Amino acid sequence: MRRVGVFICHCGTNIAATVDCQKVAEAAKSFPGVVFSMDYKYMCSDPGQAVIKEAIKTHNLNRVVVASCTPRMHEPTFRKTLAGAGMNPYLFEMTNLREQCSWVHSDKEKATEKAIDLVKMSVAKVQKNRELFPDYIPINKKALVIGGGIAGMQAALDIADAGYKVTLVEREPTIGGKMPMLDKTFPTMDCSACISTPKMVDVAQHPNIELMSFSEVQEVNGFIGNFDVKIKKKAKYVDYSKCTGCGLCETKCPKKVPNEYDLGMGVRPSIYKPFAQAVPSKPIIDAKNCRKLVNGKCGVCAKVCPTGAVNYEDRDEIISDTFGAIVMATGYDLFKWEGAYGEYGYGKFPDVITGLQFERMVNASGPTGGKIIRPSDGEEPKTVAFIKCVGSRDPLKGKITCSRACCMYTAKHAHQVLDKISESKAYVFYMDVRTVGKGYEEFYENTLHDKAVYVRGRVSKIYQEGKKLILKAEDTLSCKAIQVKADLVVLATAMVPSAGSRELAQIVGFLPDLNGWYQEAHPKLRPVETPTGGVFLAGTCQGPKDIPDSVAQAGAAAAKVMGLFSNEQLETNPMTAKVNETICSGCGTCAPLCPYKAIQLIDVQERVHGKFVERKVAHVNNGLCQGCGACTVACRPGAIDLQGYQNDQILEEVDALWAW
Repeated sequence: MRRVGVFICHCGTNIAATVDCQKVAEAAKSFPGVVFSMDYKYMCSDPGQAVIKEAIKTHNLNRVVVASCTPRMHEPTFRKTLAGAGMNPYLFEMTNLREQCSWVHSDKEKATEKAIDLVKMSVAKVQKNRELFPDYIPINKKALVIGGGIAGMQAALDIADAGYKVTLVEREPTIGGKMPMLDKTFPTMDCSACISTPKMVDVAQHPNIELMSFSEVQEVNGFIGNFDVKIKKKAKYVDYSKCTGCGLCETKCPKKVPNEYDLGMGVRPSIYKPFAQAVPSKPIIDAKNCRKLVNGKCGVCAKVCPTGAVNYEDRDEIISDTFGAIVMATGYDLFKWEGAYGEYGYGKFPDVITGLQFERMVNASGPTGGKIIRPSDGEEPKTVAFIKCVGSRDPLKGKITCSRACCMYTAKHAHQVLDKISESKAYVFYMDVRTVGKGYEEFYENTLHDKAVYVRGRVSKIYQEGKKLILKAEDTLSCKAIQVKADLVVLATAMVPSAGSRELAQIVGFLPDLNGWYQEAHPKLRPVETPTGGVFLAGTCQGPKDIPDSVAQAGAAAAKVMGLFSNEQLETNPMTAKVNETICSGCGTCAPLCPYKAIQLIDVQERVHGKFVERKVAHVNNGLCQGCGACTVACRPGAIDLQGYQNDQILEEVDALWAW
């Protein structure tokens, strides 16, 4: 005998303003199986949950329907309420009256009619619900952090400080990311390297952290608590167990190439450390440019190395390990503006540079020793123009998103020009000025006091006249066309997802959003989690942000990992796909469609006419399955059903809508 209780939530006025909740509750009393129905202003509140528990006890309810907001937000809350009352938490159904009814309608009478129908369908379904029980899986208490920028380092240190083992994988020869490349950090103008390089050393020296630089994640299998990962350690051609980091090889190498760390504004040898404070503080050989590796000649670095650390026979190595959690901290790249913004010179004017190139130039350890120059002739520029939002907030040529940090670092750059170059001028062309952090507005105001000239309007064209760059633009505040003659132009280019981040997301087992940033499970309630259990986000891999926000999110991701590791075993969600092996044809259509790699084909034996016959069937890993249902609609023989949303339950909803 099904005894259903129905509880209609007002959600303050979110629902009650458009739906007559009392009328819906009264109508529910007439539905088959309903023995109790009521409305309440806030069902998710502590008193509201107490009302549900009391009704279960008083009216001997064995099924519950709560009609309120999105299940994504409060379904776990109400499941816990049922469990607290002694009921199986899956004998519950939640009706979304807020997003699917009240928020999308304005006619109260029609919205109320729709709400009654929605509740009617839930009441029908809940009577078909079955008791479900979770499984428990062990947890390997070791974390993998992918990306060694400031976010990855902070997450690794926080987890390691809690006593757990961490492997930090960085694809570049050094950790640190882009932060050590910067000169100063806003709004305090303290030395960026002075903050980041000690943290790099802390990572390298921490007893709980295994640092794997110049390495990449190749393959990820398994599930939360038990991820089986293959990591490729790329050939460095230097034996780090022998190398002392003396640097003699670097000074003797005859082959010089453009330095990526200085964005091509300087040169480096073919055996090199990216910068002086790199961690690990040992060089690698650039195999594409090394004369010995390319044509078999030279070998100077091996001859001068006092410890015999140079090894031209070094090869890539695959390392396999198991981790309980993964933190994604893959960072960002800069928008390639040259092809999109041809009006700025197609990249052919050497005196049009990016903000990161300016950072290397103004940095004391950069290619110019901190002196601001014109790349074309090395002279000091007296007039510098800054153009913001190059690729940001531009859906036609770049990205629709705001890069968040550009307004502030452009203000910092303008301040540095006015501070370092006497009798200089700084023009800032902008769309809007966004100062979202603590002390940011004051910093921007100080730049105005420094006499930086802010011009509201986009630059339409840049061309060269002699040594000068001519910028044509419109001042949208005065509605006048203006022309500025500049010695140097600095572009605030947009942040974009790092190269290969989309492919890496597929390897790990989740999907990025439309812009290529990693997608969080819920923007408000689960901002550092992904839809794949055990995979967390830190820093700019999720979207553009500044250093403080990246560090804060790294700490939050680390806290989630520590929370996971505090358990000896993990309870899994039983609302997963289930295969009826008797009718599964083993076609394998479902496996490649699963976004979580939860389905694989396995061999089973069946007795047919007295003989054992082996055939393939689909098998669902409940630790990986997230209950999305993609496999159920793809299964041709209908062998896969989603527990909690089985065919008979869904059809019961449809029948109720038309039959009752």
